[in-house]
Amino acid sequence: MAQQPDFTTRDAADAGFWDERFAKGFTPWDMHGVPAEFKAFAGGQEPCPVLIPGCGNGWEAGWLHERGWPVTAIDFAPEAVASARKALGAAAGVVHQADFFAFEPEPPCEVIYERAFLCALPPRLREPYARRVAALLPPGGLLAGYFFVDETRGGPPFAIAADALDALLSPDFERLEDRPSAAPLPVFGERERWQVWRRRAR
Repeated sequence: MAQQPDFTTRDAADAGFWDERFAKGFTPWDMHGVPAEFKAFAGGQEPCPVLIPGCGNGWEAGWLHERGWPVTAIDFAPEAVASARKALGAAAGVVHQADFFAFEPEPPCEVIYERAFLCALPPRLREPYARRVAALLPPGGLLAGYFFVDETRGGPPFAIAADALDALLSPDFERLEDRPSAAPLPVFGERERWQVWRRRAR
């Protein structure tokens, strides 16, 4: 893992927290590529509108865009948005600066991709996150991606216990898949899990 520079912003709910880290090149959550489970998941679906919140450098957004998927990637930190647009080149137009808790994707999303977004949020924002993904997805819509599942400790990344994740999402979602990540990021170790959740009927 990269050595952590000195930072002045400590609240992960503040865009400045992430601006500092992108400005200093400290992004241990960035795979610099597209993970295998995501490729397999997308390969088994017909292209449909996808929302990627907290997109970071947005590699998955670029990959989907190249394959004709309508994808919208958002981040609330200006430095993250600038970094993603630079990284994605011709696909830069899919990246927008926006607050996930207020953003309305157009067209409405049918899939939300989760990668290092929930675990970046302070625990006080978990219930608003769950309400928002449930509100954004139609019945049958999918919340798919990687979850940092472990006993609670400091962060970010903020781990979430398995039973707490179930309690958070199961009121509005049915879990379809759950397995260890085939290539977890070092910052998450063996505690990163690939999961797919389907939105229940309202």
